[in-house]
Amino acid sequence: MSAAKCTLCPRACGIDRSTKTGFCGVGSAPTVARAALHYFEEPCISGTRGSGTVFFTGCNLRCVFCQNETISRGKGGKAVTPERLREIYFSLIEQGAHNINLVTPSHFADAVAASLEGGLPVPVVWNCGGYESVETLRLLEGKVQIYLPDFKYADAALAARYSAAPDYPAVAEAAVREMYRQTGNFAFDADGMLTRGVLIRHLVLPGNLDNTFGVIDRVRRMFPQDGRVLFSLMSQYTPVVNVPQFPELCRRLTEDEYAAAEQYLFDSGIEDGFVQDTASAETEYIPAFDGTGV
Repeated sequence: MSAAKCTLCPRACGIDRSTKTGFCGVGSAPTVARAALHYFEEPCISGTRGSGTVFFTGCNLRCVFCQNETISRGKGGKAVTPERLREIYFSLIEQGAHNINLVTPSHFADAVAASLEGGLPVPVVWNCGGYESVETLRLLEGKVQIYLPDFKYADAALAARYSAAPDYPAVAEAAVREMYRQTGNFAFDADGMLTRGVLIRHLVLPGNLDNTFGVIDRVRRMFPQDGRVLFSLMSQYTPVVNVPQFPELCRRLTEDEYAAAEQYLFDSGIEDGFVQDTASAETEYIPAFDGTGV
């Protein structure tokens, strides 16, 4: 399994990414658009000193509403070696990073796994869209301490409409189960920082509350007992991409919509995790993908 005749992600497009680009929009060499301390993750990830965040170019989902559209479509960034990636990690650690946070790394999983050989002195966070191959995730066992997947869709038709991935719900469930198998129950250090575990994120999309309810139901069925995984209900949807063919996505989430999602979460019995202020839906929270730290 490698980026040549690529089967790293569930699309298994089989393209030789050493000479062409796959669905992800990039070749086989890890391409990084930004590496810097980031303060806008969940409190147990960002802490007081920031998360050492490495943003990779390209994506295996390319959602129509992506707020990181600049890089998720395969534009920008600098190709680096696994050795250079490791240097970047240690530079961020020297700056005080609580962890190394790898954002959308799935299509570079083989090279990233190589960069993590020997381990790091801080936890490694795999920050992904949830559309992951179980076989690829097994490359990371023992190298990643924290999984931070999205669970975007419980509705297969919606997954097809927005991400051309009708198999997303089943794929994401299998991936999250594998992540949990690797890490076990979540754990914090004395400062409240996450040291291991799975933190599932769900972004509430305007006009799509039934999908959110379905995701909450699915996560609760997967993990019926508390103390196993964390769940983050996100309100920060920002319409930064012009998608007139999806009129429901051309506005922000209303306070009433998020309140309904929040109430459904509380009623589900899920207690371990986070909710978000609707004021988080601002473009200022989207970092500049200008090559900083690369």
